[in-house]
Amino acid sequence: MKSNMTIEQLVATFNKYGDEYLSFIDVTNKHSRRPDMHALILLDKLLPGDGMYDLITGAENGQFFIGIEPEALARVATEEIILDLVRCGVVYDEDSESLSLFA
Repeated sequence: MKSNMTIEQLVATFNKYGDEYLSFIDVTNKHSRRPDMHALILLDKLLPGDGMYDLITGAENGQFFIGIEPEALARVATEEIILDLVRCGVVYDEDSESLSLFA
């Protein structure tokens, strides 16, 4: 699956679907009954790791940072995938230039 979004398009797509934030009920093809798990499974399927690093790379004040490079996600994600991620609570954090979830 190739998307080849730019990072700017990726960020714009996350922002475009902000009103869908935490609307997990609207995700049709669920990999888990839990929104955070669905998001992490989806990201792992899109960009499988090598087993050396955790998907959650840090946490601060209830915000969990996801160890997926936004540029790599932009290369493979479709608009529908970004919509599902937003519905699961994933955001693009502009301060850290990374993906994150809130507890």
